Amino acid sequence: MGEKVVAGQFDLSDRHRYRDKLRRCLTGLERLLEEKRFDRPQNLMGLEIELNLVGSDGMPKMLNAQVLERIASRDFQTELAMFNLEVNIAPHRLGGRVFDRLTEELTTSLAYAHRKAGEVDSGIAMIGILPTLDRDDLVSSNLSDVDRYTLLNDQIVAARGEEFALDIDGVEHLRCTSKSIAPEAACTSVQLHLQVTPNRFADVWNAAQVASAAQIAVGANSPFLFGRELWRESRPPLFQQATDTRPPELQAQGVRPRTWFGERWISSAYDLFEENLRYFPALLPICDDEDPLAVLDRGGVPKLAELVLHNGTVYRWNRPVYDVADGVPHLRVENRVLPAGPTVTDVIANAAFYYGLVRALAEEPRPVWTRLPFEAAAANFEAACKHGIDARFTWPRRGRYAGTVEVDAVSLVRDELLPLAESGLRAWGIEPADRDLYLGVIEERCRNRANGATWQVATFHEALDKGLDRDAALAATTRRYCELMHLGEPVHAWPVGLPQPVPLG
Repeated sequence: MGEKVVAGQFDLSDRHRYRDKLRRCLTGLERLLEEKRFDRPQNLMGLEIELNLVGSDGMPKMLNAQVLERIASRDFQTELAMFNLEVNIAPHRLGGRVFDRLTEELTTSLAYAHRKAGEVDSGIAMIGILPTLDRDDLVSSNLSDVDRYTLLNDQIVAARGEEFALDIDGVEHLRCTSKSIAPEAACTSVQLHLQVTPNRFADVWNAAQVASAAQIAVGANSPFLFGRELWRESRPPLFQQATDTRPPELQAQGVRPRTWFGERWISSAYDLFEENLRYFPALLPICDDEDPLAVLDRGGVPKLAELVLHNGTVYRWNRPVYDVADGVPHLRVENRVLPAGPTVTDVIANAAFYYGLVRALAEEPRPVWTRLPFEAAAANFEAACKHGIDARFTWPRRGRYAGTVEVDAVSLVRDELLPLAESGLRAWGIEPADRDLYLGVIEERCRNRANGATWQVATFHEALDKGLDRDAALAATTRRYCELMHLGEPVHAWPVGLPQPVPLG
């Protein structure tokens, strides 16, 4: 969340200066696009995973500073709360056996981090929302001791001007309030990056928006929050509400939330950066010394630091990214839809499905987004979050006839989207062994109608049926989840329930 910044106070003139710098950055981006200054295609992808620290009792452990000190690797860094870490995998070129290589690298990294966490009676858990989190765990005193998190929290709280209201109506109904953005830390995600050229950016972003609902349907892994069973993927409503700078009056006026699916298909990367400036006031008005237009006039490449910082405080589920590597600017689509976990194999299967599907959708002669209203794509995303693998979607009718039909998620993924993903991976040059293995995991989830959310819910209810109270059932479910996660078999193969009778809690 955010760039490395130093906490401090802002005066009234800071926002004026920052707004002016943002406009100059946007003009600089426009010039870079017009002058075709961006990097050539390199088929590069990147992967980040947010993690939880969990004790042997299944409860969160506020120990990320101690664990990071022991890990001592730049691949791991802090996240928002003290029970969070993030692991970053170096960019890879899509092709060959890349997914097997990613599996090996990620397995090795997580096993090492898990061993180091064990030195302070903790362990690594990949899960969308840790079921055992309590409201008392998600308070400002448990935010990581990093300036950018403190400053971001202070600015969002000040912009809202009152407590954050969490209201999620799912299988059960959760209503509570928070004095800080700390509940957002419950959301641990996988971020998939894809470097794209400007002329392909709009098609890839539109394709990623279309794919988001299917990603959630097969990958949902966040059914619990604060002891309540909510949506099958509860991260999106939680993230939106926990970072919502709008009091109820601004919500009633239709002001857009900072966590946002969007409202239209785009024709250029510029559209998204321009919207971010037009709709969202600055949270961190920190100005860099660089004059981006002067840098361009000298033939250089500007960092566009203010634009990058502001862009990082608008939480689109598919986010545009501007970056400079080796003196050359490039654009990425950052897909932030997926929850973490359950296993490394599941994470890589989700990645293979995404990269293959986005490639195929972006290259269709009649793209889905020319036949599907944006409002329907947004509704599909919400339906997937609510119902997971049992969701039903609106989708363009096959054949020559215009219009849309309603289809269940499993049928759509199995009959239409998996073949598209396979053709996309073939276009990337992925070896058949990788393609078949990881898309096969998605196919098995569809066959069994199983994902992380279905396993958590079924195991929790079986624990209740055995006589455990709610808290004990959630803790037992979490402990069993962590055990199976580290064994590594994909979640569709997990036996539901607890391995043996558990004493009454």
